[in-house]
Amino acid sequence: MALAHAILACLLDRSLSGYDLAQQFDGSVGYFWAASHQQIYRELSKLEQQGWIASETVLQTGKPDKKLYRITELGKQHLKAWMTEPADPSPIKDDLLVKIFAGDLAPQAIAIELKRHQKAHQEKLAVYKAIEQKYFTNPQTLSEAEKFQYLTLLNGISYETHWLSWIDTAMQLLK
Repeated sequence: MALAHAILACLLDRSLSGYDLAQQFDGSVGYFWAASHQQIYRELSKLEQQGWIASETVLQTGKPDKKLYRITELGKQHLKAWMTEPADPSPIKDDLLVKIFAGDLAPQAIAIELKRHQKAHQEKLAVYKAIEQKYFTNPQTLSEAEKFQYLTLLNGISYETHWLSWIDTAMQLLK
């Protein structure tokens, strides 16, 4: 997947400024597709040149004017075509697992890393659970679009839960 597809997906619901898009990215898509604000702004320019998004300048009093971006029909067609392509599973590339593989060289460092990762995964899981409690309390009443969004959240919850379970197993085994 390219950053372009994540941005196009974010613009499906409504027009957004670059700033608003970056903020939305930080609170949703960014949980499974990371991008800096600079990368997002660069990509917006490319998408506009390709005709996949369009922008309009909104005049603001007492503030700099802002540019609102919206997905075009061509952008929707491109996103839909990309969605029909097979998505291969992502290969695992994880520094922690490489360190674990060679862990007998520095077992104390591995124990510290496991605790650090445990804390990070607990924090991320807490964020996901809070989102679930705020927006998805009753999955049966969700709209079709919300169900798809909820599925991405459930994947994040499952991912963090799996990592925590694996870290617990690793810590027990290495005691």
